[in-house]
Amino acid sequence: MRRPVLLVVAHGSRDPRHAATVHDLVRRVRALRPGLRVETGFLDFNVPSVGAVLTSLDAEGVRDVVALPLLLTRAFHAKADIPAVLAEAPPRLRIRQADVLGPSPLLLAALERRLYEAGLTPADTSSTGVVLASAGSSDPEAIAVIADIAREWRHTGWCAVRPAFASAVVPGGVPRTEDAVRELRELGCARVAVAPYVLAPGRLPDRIVRGAAGADVLADVLGPSPEVAQVLLERYDQARTPLLTALGA
Repeated sequence: MRRPVLLVVAHGSRDPRHAATVHDLVRRVRALRPGLRVETGFLDFNVPSVGAVLTSLDAEGVRDVVALPLLLTRAFHAKADIPAVLAEAPPRLRIRQADVLGPSPLLLAALERRLYEAGLTPADTSSTGVVLASAGSSDPEAIAVIADIAREWRHTGWCAVRPAFASAVVPGGVPRTEDAVRELRELGCARVAVAPYVLAPGRLPDRIVRGAAGADVLADVLGPSPEVAQVLLERYDQARTPLLTALGA
């Protein structure tokens, strides 16, 4: 039996860097798993849309699809938008929605990779405070996950790790990137680094960049890092196993 098609579901953006980064990541996934068919669909702003990809797959005779949200937390898009789009797919398609990418130890490894690429070294860890800068969400579950990741990452040896959020829709009481940078300065960390916990450039990541003006180091977005590609394939494998089991494979 052929493996289910992997459909990577991206949010989409008016910023052309977003789609370019998504396509770079998908190319890395294909390179890691030759023979696996990987398609990309966007919820908004970019083409092809998720619906258009599903319609095309159905017309080709594809029957099994794993739809993987290109998201780091389970918020509105994963809980509402994507299920609604998948529910409108051609009825002959058997679709299983995979889990979002985070949290994962591989994503922490990707964050550290980006920090080292930006100039830090492992010897700098104990004297460096890190801002874990997320795009943000109005969903309390997503906010709590970011705070949990920051606490977990602190235990790996950093001077301190503080979560921060770029979006204005995040409820009050959570810091912006610039607030977290200032807090780490006041805490006495020798240097402050900002690690964007976002997948691709865009409006909110640009806001993180502006908020990092007072930091010593600003890492790049996670983008097509090998660790992110590995997480995609892990989530795909986790979702496809029960699908194939149900089909008697």
